[in-house]
Formats: sequence, structure tokens, C-alpha cells
Amino acid sequence: MIQEVIVVEGKSDVAAINRAVEADCIITNGFHFSKKTLSDIAAAYNRRGIIILTDPDVAGENIRKYLCKKFPAAKNAYVPRDAATAGLDIGIENASPEAIVGALSVLRTAVIEPRNEFTAAEMVGLGLAGGANSSVLRDKIGAALGIGYGNVKTFVKRLNNYGVTRAEFTEALKNVTSENS
Repeated sequence: MIQEVIVVEGKSDVAAINRAVEADCIITNGFHFSKKTLSDIAAAYNRRGIIILTDPDVAGENIRKYLCKKFPAAKNAYVPRDAATAGLDIGIENASPEAIVGALSVLRTAVIEPRNEFTAAEMVGLGLAGGANSSVLRDKIGAALGIGYGNVKTFVKRLNNYGVTRAEFTEALKNVTSENS
């Protein structure tokens, strides 16, 4: 059983998580949190800790940003977009048990003092921005590092704010580029 409580968007997400791991979940029911839901999340955060596992889409990212501001020590798990997509539907409910376990095995917490080690200009030089395949590469590296998908600005911010080391980044980049060769 996972110690922390996993915060998800809907009932179908809970069903997908239950197929993968044994864990307690709290459902946000989208972005409009009720007072009770926020109270439940706060209680879980203070007692056991929380893991935010929202859909890899705009709505899920907005929920994640809001929760991370309210609960700064929350852990974040990201299922890659391609692993959470069925047809035109993107959501945790579409993820396989393996994808969910993978996401929960690489948890990240935002650091209190963000760094400026990684830059957008560096991402351009590495082919992670501005190229035909850049978004695919960022998605794969984000999955390997447990920081999820994002445009270049979001990707760089997560690299710096989630404590990704230069060695971790270099290794993930090497592995992903060798897969694509």
C-alpha cells in the first residue's frame, strides 16, 4: 500500500489506479474544488502526504499548479501523454497499470529555491525545442525524469524546480536519443 494519498480528477482515475496499486485516493471532480474536498486533501497532506496524479492535459496541469501552490511539499507523478491517450481522450483512466506504476516510481517535489541551471536556449541547442521532433523528445525525457510533458518553458521550469541533476538529465537525453537513432 502506498503511504501517501493520491489526488486524481475523477472516479475512472481511481479505478485505473486500483488496477495498478493499492492506494487511497481523493477525487477533485475537476478544477472547482468543494470546501470538503480541499479539507480532505489538506488533512491527507498533513497526516500522510499527497501525490498529485492529474491528467496530462491543460485542465490537469491547472489543477496540479493550484494544488502545488496550496501544498508545496506535495509529490508529483506524471503519466506520459501517449500512455494516457485512448483515441481522442487523454486521462489517467486510459493508462495501463504499468504506466501508473512507472509514474509512481519517479516522484518529484518542487524545490523551495528554484535553480536556473537549465535554459530554453540550451534546449534549442540540444534539439529539444524548435525542431520537428522536439516535442516528442521532451515528452520522452520528461517521462524518464518523472517531470511529465511540457512546452519548452514548462519543461525548463520543471527541470530547474524539481531538482533534476545535470547527470540525470544527461543520462535521460542519452537514452532517449539512442532510442531514436
